[in-house]
Amino acid sequence: MKITLKLFATLTDYLPESSRYTNIVELEVLESTTIGQIIETHQLPSKLVHLVLVNGKYIEPEKRASYSLIEGDVLAIWPPIAGG
Repeated sequence: MKITLKLFATLTDYLPESSRYTNIVELEVLESTTIGQIIETHQLPSKLVHLVLVNGKYIEPEKRASYSLIEGDVLAIWPPIAGG
């Protein structure tokens, strides 16, 4: 099945080079793939996975390891961001 992965800020470094400018990559994944598996596959450091949305809906940290994605989902992940 196909999903869209969007990584923001410093996490774009974990995308294929061709996707870093747009921060979006289309992925072909197995049915029942979880957010946790996507994070693991892309080797995203857990300390950098802060805000996680699926189709614009916030997914709480304790649900991410077991939350199964479905065809067409858009998974967006932001690191913690500090500013002034």
